[in-house]
Amino acid sequence: MFNPESGSLRNALNRRQFIGLAGSCALGLLLAPELRARESSVARGEFVFVEAEQFADLGGWDLDQQSMDQMGSPYLLAHGLGVPARDARTSIAFPAAGTYRVWVRTRDWVAPWQAPGAPGKFQVLVDGQPLAEIFGTQGADWHWQDGGLVTVGATARLALHDLTGFEGRCDSILFCKDPDFKPADDLAGLSRFRRNLLGLPPHPDNGGSFDLVVVGGGLAGTCAALAAARQGLQVALVQDRPVLGGNGSSEVRVWPEGHTKVPPYPHVGEIVEEILLPPPKLKGSLNAIGGEYYGDAHKLAVVRAEPGITLLTELRVIAVETASGRITAVVAQQVRTARQVRLTGKFFSDCTGDATVGFLAGADYEISRNDHQGMSNLWNVLDATDARQVLKCECKDKSALATSCEIGQVEQPFPRCPWAIDLSDKPFPGRKLNGHPSAQPQDLGGWFWESGFKEDPITNIERIRDLNFRAMYGAWDTLKNVDKLYPNHRLGWAAFIAGKRESRRLLGDVVLAPDDLIHGRAFPDGAFPCSWHIDLHSADEKYAQGLAGQEFISKYTHGPQYAYQGPYWAPYRCLYSRNIKNLFMAGRDISVTHDGLGPVRVMRTCGMMGEVVGKAAALCVQQNTTPRGVYEDHLERLQELLRQPGAARRPA
Repeated sequence: MFNPESGSLRNALNRRQFIGLAGSCALGLLLAPELRARESSVARGEFVFVEAEQFADLGGWDLDQQSMDQMGSPYLLAHGLGVPARDARTSIAFPAAGTYRVWVRTRDWVAPWQAPGAPGKFQVLVDGQPLAEIFGTQGADWHWQDGGLVTVGATARLALHDLTGFEGRCDSILFCKDPDFKPADDLAGLSRFRRNLLGLPPHPDNGGSFDLVVVGGGLAGTCAALAAARQGLQVALVQDRPVLGGNGSSEVRVWPEGHTKVPPYPHVGEIVEEILLPPPKLKGSLNAIGGEYYGDAHKLAVVRAEPGITLLTELRVIAVETASGRITAVVAQQVRTARQVRLTGKFFSDCTGDATVGFLAGADYEISRNDHQGMSNLWNVLDATDARQVLKCECKDKSALATSCEIGQVEQPFPRCPWAIDLSDKPFPGRKLNGHPSAQPQDLGGWFWESGFKEDPITNIERIRDLNFRAMYGAWDTLKNVDKLYPNHRLGWAAFIAGKRESRRLLGDVVLAPDDLIHGRAFPDGAFPCSWHIDLHSADEKYAQGLAGQEFISKYTHGPQYAYQGPYWAPYRCLYSRNIKNLFMAGRDISVTHDGLGPVRVMRTCGMMGEVVGKAAALCVQQNTTPRGVYEDHLERLQELLRQPGAARRPA
C-alpha cells in the first residue's frame, strides 16, 4: 500500500519482508549456472537474504544510492574518514537452526587501480562473533565474497563491523543451508531474486495522478514544485535523497551562486531566496562549510507547508512510460524498502541533473564523452586545538574527540594510505612543493578538487567518486606523514555524494551556445537571467604530471573570451524537450551546448529556471496546451506570471 507520510514513502515492513524465506524458484534466480540442476537445500527454502540498507540500525554507515541504476539497489558505506564507523545492526530469523554458508556482496573499491591494501575492510558479526573472513578485500567489481560457515539457532543478531573507516561497503548478505551453494553475479537475476524474496508485489503501487510530476529535488526541482503549486497545480516532487537542495544541500555543500531578482523580471528568483538561508559572514570560500548553513530543514519545511505538493523523498525514478510522444507515468523505487510506486501526470519536469527522465523517455539529448567537466567530493579539515571547531565537528567520533581534547590530547595521527594516490613527490593545492608556496587548510577540499574528466558521469559515478576519495586520502597522508604538517588537524567532513557539474543535456527548441551570450543575442522569450561567466572546468596540467587518468585538480576558464554583458536573459525554449511533448527540464540538464553549460549551471540560476518551469506548467494545464504551445500562443501570459511575486498565488 502506497502511503506518503511527511513527504516520504513509509512502508511498514514486517520481518518476513526484511528477511526472505522462499523456495527454489526464488533462489534459483541467483544460483550459479553450473549448480542450477542439482538438488540441494535450496529446494527446501533454507536460506536467509538480508539487504544492508534494511538493517534496523545503520549505525555510522551511510546509505549510498548513487549507483542504483547500475546495481539495482543502494548499499551501505563506512564513510568514517579513517575512523571506523559504528556498527550497523539488525536481527534475523532462520528457517531452522543449524550450519549455514554466508555470502556477502561487496568489493575491494581500490582494486580497479590495482592499488595495494584493500582499505575497505569490515567484518560480519553473528551474535557478536566475527566470521573468520574479512570482507571488502578482493574483487574490483561487486561480487559475492564467501564468508565460510556459521552455526546459528532460530534467531541471530547481525552486525556490520567496520575495521578502518576507509569506505568499506556492503550491499547484501545471504545465508544458505547448502554449503556448496554459490550465488551468481548476474544483475538481472539478482534484481528479480531480491523482489521475489522481499515479498514485493509484481507491479508498482498506485502513487496517484498529478498535474505536474517534478523529478529531482535540487534547487531547480524544488523551485519548480513551489512555483507550480502556488499557481494551483497538484504537484509531486520526487527526490532520491532524504534532503532537498542537491548540490546545495548539507550532503554536497556547493554554495549556490548566481544573481537573482534583476530587471526586467525582478521577482524571478524570489522563491530561490525564500528557500535558501542568508550567506554567513565567514572569510574565504563558502563551499564545504558546516552543514547547518545549507538549510536542509528549512527547505523541507517550506515545501511541506505548501498544500499542493506531495513530497516523496528517498524515491529514485527507475522507469518511464510513454505513449504518442508523451510521458504518461514514471516508476520510482524506495531506496530503503525497494517498494515501487507509479506516478501518473499531465506534465513532467526533469530536474535530475542527469536527464534521467528524458533519457528513459527517449528525448533527444547530448552528452560530452571526452573532456567534460568533472565532479567533486568537497572536504574540510579541523584544528583539534580549537574548542569551537571541536564543538561543531560533524565527525562520527565527536564524543571521543571532545573528551580527548578536554584532557589536552590534541595530536591527531593519521595512518599511511598506500592504496591512495601517491602524492609524496607531487604538488597539490595546500602543499609547499616545487614552487607552490601555499600551505593553508583552505586550499584543501575546495571546488578544484575534481575528477572524472574523461569518465562517463553516469555509469562510472562510483569510480569517479572513489578517485576523489583516493586523492583526498593521498593528500592528507602526504601532508601528515611525509611533510609532517598539521599535527593537530584532522579530516572534519567529506561528501560521499558526488557534486556533478555535467552529464546529459536534453535538447529543446533552442540550444543555447556561448556566442549567444557573448554577442548579446536577444530572444523574445528571455525568461531567466545568467550572471555567471562561461565557466568550464578541465584538468589542471600543473598538477597532472604522472597522473594520467587520475587527474584530480581542475582549472576554470577565464579571460575576455569567456565574459559577456550580464545579466543575460536566456530563452524559455531551453526549458522543454523538442520531441517529448509534455516534458520540461530545469537545472544543468537543460538545452545548452557543452560550453553553454558554463554560465547556466550555478544553482541560483538553476533555481530560477525551476520558477519559470513551474509557472509555464500552470499555463499548460490552464490553457490545455503544451510547453511549446506556451511559447507559440501564450508567451505574453507567461511574461505576466514572471512579473508576479514568487509568493503570489493563483486565486482559487
